Amino acid sequence: MKKNYDLFNTFIIQIKYNMNKSILSILTIASLSMTAQVKPKPTTTPAAKTAVKPAASTTKLVETVTKVGKEIVIPYKKYVLANGLTVVVHEDHSDPIAYVDVTYHVGSNREQQGRSGFAHFFEHMMFQGSKNVADEQHFKIITEAGGTLNGSTNSDRTNYFETVPSNQLEKMLWLEADRMGFLLDSVTQKKFEVQRATVKNERGQNYDNKPYGLVGEKTGEALFPKGHPYSWTTIGYIEDLNRVDVNDLKRFYMRWYGPNNAVLTVSGDVNTAEVVKLAEKYYGSIPRGPEVKNMAKQAATLTENRYISYEDNVKFPMYKVTYPTVASMEKDEVALNVLGEILSSSKSSPLYNTFIKSKSSFSKCYNYSRELAGQFEILIRANAGSKLSDIEAMLNQSLADWEKTGATDDDIKKYKINYQSSLYEGLTTVQGKGRQLAAYQTYANNPNYLKIEMANNLKVTKEDVMRVYNTYIKGKFGVILSCVPKGKSDLAAKTDTWKMYERTIEEENAKYKNLSYTEPKDIFNRSKVPAAKAAKLVPLPNYWTSNFKNGIKAIGINNNDIPKVNIQFSMPIGHRYEPKSGLAVLLTALLEESTQKHSAEEIGSILERLGSDVSFFANDNEVSDLCFFIKTKFRFNIKNC
Repeated sequence: MKKNYDLFNTFIIQIKYNMNKSILSILTIASLSMTAQVKPKPTTTPAAKTAVKPAASTTKLVETVTKVGKEIVIPYKKYVLANGLTVVVHEDHSDPIAYVDVTYHVGSNREQQGRSGFAHFFEHMMFQGSKNVADEQHFKIITEAGGTLNGSTNSDRTNYFETVPSNQLEKMLWLEADRMGFLLDSVTQKKFEVQRATVKNERGQNYDNKPYGLVGEKTGEALFPKGHPYSWTTIGYIEDLNRVDVNDLKRFYMRWYGPNNAVLTVSGDVNTAEVVKLAEKYYGSIPRGPEVKNMAKQAATLTENRYISYEDNVKFPMYKVTYPTVASMEKDEVALNVLGEILSSSKSSPLYNTFIKSKSSFSKCYNYSRELAGQFEILIRANAGSKLSDIEAMLNQSLADWEKTGATDDDIKKYKINYQSSLYEGLTTVQGKGRQLAAYQTYANNPNYLKIEMANNLKVTKEDVMRVYNTYIKGKFGVILSCVPKGKSDLAAKTDTWKMYERTIEEENAKYKNLSYTEPKDIFNRSKVPAAKAAKLVPLPNYWTSNFKNGIKAIGINNNDIPKVNIQFSMPIGHRYEPKSGLAVLLTALLEESTQKHSAEEIGSILERLGSDVSFFANDNEVSDLCFFIKTKFRFNIKNC
């Protein structure tokens, strides 16, 4: 029997040990059906609207991908509606849940100089009601249906997603379609002002008033040339938000939020033919928007090191060096990702040994590739009073020492097996699979890009890693940022060699002119909230039990969807059993360190080679050990977990 569970997704042993007795309990989950009663928003008469009749169905099946044998793949069918909307459907009937994702290929990279923050601002507006959904009802409808929801904006795309009981699927498709095709009537000046204030507060909370909050913004300004889409952050500048009005935002919506610039992804306990039929019903009459072309790659280039610094309300000075690299899905991206992992991800890595083991600072490094360009960042947060010039010298020496051996076969082996482990973990839920399909379609026009991604990661070599190190890092120019405590400018790595330019405020681009809102016309009553189907009971899994000679009881579930094993070992020695408060948490912290046989670094290295992760946690009742590992390493891990 095939099952799929969010917490215990593959093969599970849950062991509860007690010196005197063991208790095995099975929880039954009840599924409830709730139909939200929503008062339709009063209609208003918008200016200059043209009604169009829905065209006859010309939906095309573009591609069908199925699983063959034990290959790692997300099966799906891909369709394109007459208006250009791409629909990707993945069926997984393990549990009665469905994931709905609408991704628009528009992020802050589509904005103009002096008009930043539009994409993120509009994400907020999309939750404020539409023609047939009353104000503030979007969250209410979904939560009352037993679901969860959110939206997010980055530099390259904006997405909206819900996870609900599968009997609520039609309602979710209706909701997303209403804000795709009927939003502008509800975008009022009052709502605009409320959300503008909300975004300003968000910027203050997460950027301006947060320790180290401006590090990313200042790095982007110095790394990318003036006018580059990545030279500003997704949140935008306050002065740009103050400058715009509600009509600017409406035109941004009309330009980028058409169905031909969107991907509707549905995964879970659904029927593909039914999903397509519902997509045609709710989305088919929405007119096609202006054509959208992919943007050209725009890699950053530097002709000298750019030292910048700023004072912040922090205690610990931070050093960060950023090098220009390649865009996502380009040839060298994977090798750069591996380089970041080798340099800082484990307790045996050079940066860990130089900065963290010596207790002098915190460090990490990573490659960050986006749709148009990439950057490789090394970040070190030093102890209070540390001079960042000394930190820079320590970093340079650490890299020079590492170069003597460079990337090894063992490094590559550890990376590949941990990549697979992480990948498999992302494919254990319908949410994870749906997100992957949506992202691959948006960026690669290929929901099956997983196959290419896996091949690229599993064929990387140590020679590739050293080549990208020499091409993009060693001896290359970067942006070196110092974030120092207020009044401590002397701690900066060097005197600034680059200053922020005066920002250009562009006039609205011609592509926003002559846009008009065309209201869809339907042959059904769109204001009526779709009723939920009968709820399904959650099917309990087939499980096995075993009694060990020492009194331990085990319970397990078999799942062959992915080649990964999860084990949880639990003991009733939590907080309530403590003779002194805090002992349980202290115990779990110590269990993740060294043993009599192995140092913490040795344990970390062993786990990396196995693609494994071991963690301990304590609550009121239990101390638990969680082990995750690749199935091929089962015998070793079960022995040492």
